[in-house]
Amino acid sequence: MADWDAGQYLKFEDERTRPAADLIRRIPLAEIRSAVDIGCGPGNSTELITNRYPGARMLGLDSSPDMLAKARVRLPGVSFQEADIAAWNPDERYDLIFANAVLQWLPDHPRLFARLASCLETGGCLAVQMPNNLHEPSHRLMRKVAQEGPWAEKLAAVSQSRERIGSFEDYYSWLLQAGCSADLWQTTYVHPLADAEAIIEWLKGTGLRPYLDPLSPEEQSEFLDRYRIEIEKAYPAQQDGKVLLRFPRLFFVAQRQ
Repeated sequence: MADWDAGQYLKFEDERTRPAADLIRRIPLAEIRSAVDIGCGPGNSTELITNRYPGARMLGLDSSPDMLAKARVRLPGVSFQEADIAAWNPDERYDLIFANAVLQWLPDHPRLFARLASCLETGGCLAVQMPNNLHEPSHRLMRKVAQEGPWAEKLAAVSQSRERIGSFEDYYSWLLQAGCSADLWQTTYVHPLADAEAIIEWLKGTGLRPYLDPLSPEEQSEFLDRYRIEIEKAYPAQQDGKVLLRFPRLFFVAQRQ
């Protein structure tokens, strides 16, 4: 994919930061010496960690230069590095590895979480939040428009570009095998947004990107027109004119034993 657009992402900063805030409140560690925020984006989640643990040595990692540029302006005292999380293999262990809305993009979760758990100090925590919305209308309709349009062949593999989220039982088992205890839960956020166009603007910063990036500007415009028609039907206006975007997210905090 092309580089992430931090400005587009931050149009809904409050809504995107809320799950990270909910996740950090469940971390049982009173004090830590070191933390890494993998997939740190523009630094909104990193800021929460530094506020919770002001004495910790903090590192933020992301693959997007644009996201990292925003993060460095936001938190000039924090070290940020460009890195491919799929290949990340640090030389040290951390008290906290924080991953907010990033690991759903990576494959082979059993191996992935075993590797991340191995990067924890004894007693350290891996705190993870992943969108679990592939079955919501917002994402089902992306696949529908991709499959039914003139771009179907071009986008044939795109719907497989995000990892299918496992069950509670899956993650509990994988984390147990990795030597961790696990606190797991799921929250469905309900975001009142201005209209169907606002839903599209939200998703243009994340879920729609793999569908739009391979298309020409003309194709992107037609794709969004078709998608807008479907979204307007799936998310009817409420009494106040707003639409309700349901957004399930899976969480866990794993502590290395």
